[in-house]
Amino acid sequence: MNKSERKNAIGNDIFERLRSGVPIPMNDPQYSRIRERVNRTIKLSNLLNASSDVNEIRAHLSEIIGSKIDESTTVFTPFHTNFGRHITLGKNVFINHACSFLDLGCITIEDNVMIGPRVNITSENHPVELSERRTLVPDAVVIRRNVWIGAGATILPGVTVGENAVIAAGAVVTKDVPANTVVGGIPAKQIKIIP
Repeated sequence: MNKSERKNAIGNDIFERLRSGVPIPMNDPQYSRIRERVNRTIKLSNLLNASSDVNEIRAHLSEIIGSKIDESTTVFTPFHTNFGRHITLGKNVFINHACSFLDLGCITIEDNVMIGPRVNITSENHPVELSERRTLVPDAVVIRRNVWIGAGATILPGVTVGENAVIAAGAVVTKDVPANTVVGGIPAKQIKIIP
C-alpha cells in the first residue's frame, strides 16, 4: 500500500495519520491543528515545570497527555514534550530530571521503567532529501516493562526496547533492542545478555 492509499485507508484526521505513521508535509491543510496542540502543551508545560511537588507535576502532566498518570509513577522536572497527547505512561515509571519526549509519532512506556536524567526519546523524523525535508515522518517508540535507560541516552524513532533491557548512559539507540540485553555506544550495540 502506497502513502496515498494508506492515508485514505485511515481517514483524513491528522492525528490518526500521525498515530498510523503516515508522513505529514508541513503544508498539509490540517497542520495548523498540530500547532494549536503544541501551543497548548507549551502553556501547560510552563505550569508543569514550575510545580513544587511530584503530585502537582503528575496532575499537570496528566492534563498534557490527556489521561491520568498512576500515583506510582514519578516525573522530575524539568520535563519537556512538544505535543504530549501521544505519550502513554505505565505504572511505577520513574523519569528523572531534564528529559525530552518528542511524541507526535507516539511514545509508549510500559510498567516499571526507569529513565535517567537528560534522556531524549523522539518518535519524529524528517527525510534527508531536500525536496521532502519539511515533511514530518512519525514512527512510534515502545519501551517495554522493566527497562532502565541511563543518563543522557537518546532513543530514535521506530525503536522498540525489549523487556528488562538496559540502555547505557550516553547511548544512541537507532534500532530495536532485544529483551534482557544491555546496549551502549553510538550507535548502540549489544554489550551483554542479562542472565
